[in-house]
Amino acid sequence: MRIYFFRLNVLLLTLFLGVSISLEAQVNNREREASAGINTFGDPPRLVVGIVVDQMRYDYLTRFWDHYGKKGFKRLIGDGFLSKNHHFGYAPTSTGPGHASVYTGTTPSGHGVIGNNWYDKYTDSGVYCVGDTSQSSVGTTTNAGQHSPHRLMTTTITDQLRLHYQMRSKVISVAIKDRGAVLPGGHTANAAYWFEGGTSGHWISSSYYMDALPVWIQEYNASKAADRYKEVWKLSHKPDSYVESGPDNVPYEGVFSGETSPVFPHDLPALWEANGGYDLLKATPFGNSLTLDFALEALEKEALGADEITDFLAISFSSTDYVGHMYGVNSKEVQDTYIRLDEDLERLLKELDRSVGEGAYTVFLTADHGVSPVPAYLSDARIPAGYLYKDKMRERLEEFMSFTYGTTDLLKGFSNNQLFLDHDLMRNLELDPEYVSAQFAEELMKYDGIYKVYTSGQLHNGSFTEGIEAALKNGYNQKRSGDLILLPPPAHIDYSKTGTTHGSPYIYDTHVPLIFYGKGVVPGSTVRKTYIRDIAPTLAVMLGIAFPNGSTGTPIPEVLE
Repeated sequence: MRIYFFRLNVLLLTLFLGVSISLEAQVNNREREASAGINTFGDPPRLVVGIVVDQMRYDYLTRFWDHYGKKGFKRLIGDGFLSKNHHFGYAPTSTGPGHASVYTGTTPSGHGVIGNNWYDKYTDSGVYCVGDTSQSSVGTTTNAGQHSPHRLMTTTITDQLRLHYQMRSKVISVAIKDRGAVLPGGHTANAAYWFEGGTSGHWISSSYYMDALPVWIQEYNASKAADRYKEVWKLSHKPDSYVESGPDNVPYEGVFSGETSPVFPHDLPALWEANGGYDLLKATPFGNSLTLDFALEALEKEALGADEITDFLAISFSSTDYVGHMYGVNSKEVQDTYIRLDEDLERLLKELDRSVGEGAYTVFLTADHGVSPVPAYLSDARIPAGYLYKDKMRERLEEFMSFTYGTTDLLKGFSNNQLFLDHDLMRNLELDPEYVSAQFAEELMKYDGIYKVYTSGQLHNGSFTEGIEAALKNGYNQKRSGDLILLPPPAHIDYSKTGTTHGSPYIYDTHVPLIFYGKGVVPGSTVRKTYIRDIAPTLAVMLGIAFPNGSTGTPIPEVLE
């Protein structure tokens, strides 16, 4: 027995000494690395390229997969990391909130961008998410440049990058849509540029960023670079190969002015004048191509990724949204737009390899929201779907208010499926706002097209952690949101009967791709549920910088080395 305990003690002592020596070796190794100037956190990428594809559903990856080449989406996914179960986790799912959420790491409840437009209950007026009349247009004589991020209440990952490097990092943001450029750039971007259509076809900006366009942009605009896309839009593959989409001529799709049916080819030169000139390009895949052309010009002229201090290029491809709204999920136009986007992604990656260096940059790709299938198409397929008729709803509400309260003035505003009540009037009438809200909710539940109604008190005080209620709570901002939030049934939208839209907390609007690729990324995939608010924290860990100051997301550990 004594021999047994002796051997046991020797074994334990050996293990203890082994662990101690190992720990000491690790500590000494870290000290040697530190004294030698070795960064134990790893070197950050020289350039981060953030890509937001406007209105991209997740199933556009899988549905069109066989049509993609090997060096666009397939390269990003094959050599990168794919989140297959990635969602927004809030509503409204629209462009302004989407871009803000991607870059701030939080939801509208935190960053305050509660829609593209919304009713401002303090000024009794409608506001635009990036509209700013205190700024002047740069590069145009119109008011198309009067924009800034002043309504964004938190910092972005691009802000934190600039702060980390004492403003030595360069941040450039590019999109056809002004909000798709302004919000990703954050408050401190060196520049944000967007496309002015009409007779201009120029890239413009705001006095928030600069007093005048850089010379290289003036020369680029003068070259009429967008003119190369004034061509006939034909299917890029054989028409009979587009079996993943419906017939070309169906009643569910919109048409350009001057067309009699929504069919290929679309003769852009013939349609030019009747459809706003250069604005016509926005609703074609050529809008994405001209966006990339300009982004690559910025990459070169601004020398992005040219040194060891990380720069950031934010690109939003907006034309996918214009095409989707006009033609709908099941259209050949949408399919062809994504096939051509895949070619543009290949072009982008090839140029990044050349100018920055393969393995020296990081890319992420996601969307700002998904989209609903066209309800008229679903209805014809015997799937429950329909449309909202808000004018009739408002008429009925006015009758209710007149009968119940003796006035129709209690309703001050209606935006993004939210009702705003007049609190001053309620005080004058000695009405309890919570009781009035409950009465409105009870009345609204009687209406066709209303599935659920929530009061602001329910969302503010409720402990919702999952499901529709949690999504609505994450989209509710106490300072800016309304008194009642209306939820239509699934596949019911406030839109025309051709084309489609988005904005709901339903899965067709929330499920989007998330791909990480390049330096610092572990190749792989996950079906674990991730959220749009997780992107910025993941980047912050990868870059070794502070999280955006309102961030509520969680880094995705599977992505990181």
